[in-house]
Amino acid sequence: MAMQVSEEGELPHTAASGMVVSNMPIFEYQCADCAAVSSHVILGRNRPRRPVCPRCGARRGMRRVMSSFAVVESEASRLDRFDTSRPTDESFYRDSRNVGLWAKKRAREMGVDLGPQFDAKVEAARSGKLIKEMA
Repeated sequence: MAMQVSEEGELPHTAASGMVVSNMPIFEYQCADCAAVSSHVILGRNRPRRPVCPRCGARRGMRRVMSSFAVVESEASRLDRFDTSRPTDESFYRDSRNVGLWAKKRAREMGVDLGPQFDAKVEAARSGKLIKEMA
């Protein structure tokens, strides 16, 4: 069940399940005047109703927004999800985690085991050690 943020940007102290919700001390707010999103560390229950926008100084239009988060994905799940038949753009190759991904996926599709030496070379390429070895 998702928690609802009140119009004042407050999280409830008790969830619908009856569990007490412990508020995190870092909150994200967006300013209605300049659209800036800013993080605010707010400790304790005696926090101000609204923080001040660090860009334009507004207090009135600040509203709580959801904080961004990261999703960690294993190489095995990335390999399962990777489609070798679809073209990739150059941004795909800027991510060092993708070095060797196409070769590993194609080898798996063809039933070929490239062995531990291939994996070692891929790891060396991902970390930049392979370029140093070649220089």
